[in-house]
Amino acid sequence: MKSYCKAIVVNGKPIAVGTETVICVPLVGRDEAALLKELATIRDRHPDMIEWRADYYDRITDPENVTALAWRIKEHAAGIPLLFTRRSPLEGGQPVALSEEAVVDLHEVLCASGCIDFIDYELSSDPTHFQRVRLAAHGHGVQLIASFHDFQGTPSLPEIVGKFIAAEQAGADIAKVAVMPRTPEDVLTLLRATCAGYRQCRVPIIGISMGAYGALSRLFGWTFGSAMTFAVGDQLSAPGQLPIDDLRAVLAIMQSSLADDQKISSSG
Repeated sequence: MKSYCKAIVVNGKPIAVGTETVICVPLVGRDEAALLKELATIRDRHPDMIEWRADYYDRITDPENVTALAWRIKEHAAGIPLLFTRRSPLEGGQPVALSEEAVVDLHEVLCASGCIDFIDYELSSDPTHFQRVRLAAHGHGVQLIASFHDFQGTPSLPEIVGKFIAAEQAGADIAKVAVMPRTPEDVLTLLRATCAGYRQCRVPIIGISMGAYGALSRLFGWTFGSAMTFAVGDQLSAPGQLPIDDLRAVLAIMQSSLADDQKISSSG
């Protein structure tokens, strides 16, 4: 089948084998027991990647504890790659009792520890902080997702494409943009921008429209070049996320339909 998006790779191999997009499922537990319980449920659904949304974690101010728990999550994940995310409150995350300098320090510790495979950091961050995270990630074989989130609306197509390009130029391994639609047309803007970003960027990109309208982008974004979609394993971390089993069912139908269409085209 034709590839519709640039693959996200770990150790030289695509991590979404047999699908056209990486399915990532978040962990949002407040404490260790809740996180490990979530993980047990999620792991049995075999996502391609697990995201630890650590801004929900009530001991995020303790780097030693966070690192030790990240190791436990990685071990219990049974080989599923781990993405670490502390989402900024400015982009929809939970408030944490850490300065941004301390957040960057935590990112550096985690990258050096070897317990994570990917790390997410906002493109809107102070450039000095962003470059410290980039250097820490790349210095220890961790892939950096540079992300931009707009929970208030959907920027114009050129603005969204500009975010993808800016993320790549800043040194990201993966560029992510997530926006909030107010109309169905806003979802089309995001999908068109994703298609344009796919053509212009060398790195994989993730384009997401959030909320009820935006669920369409989570189902079909890969056909426009989006390399990852986020699903619910236990609890959602952003509006519009769909249960992983429902998402997989739609992906299978779409991929089968596209494969059949290609067979007809090639035979004609």
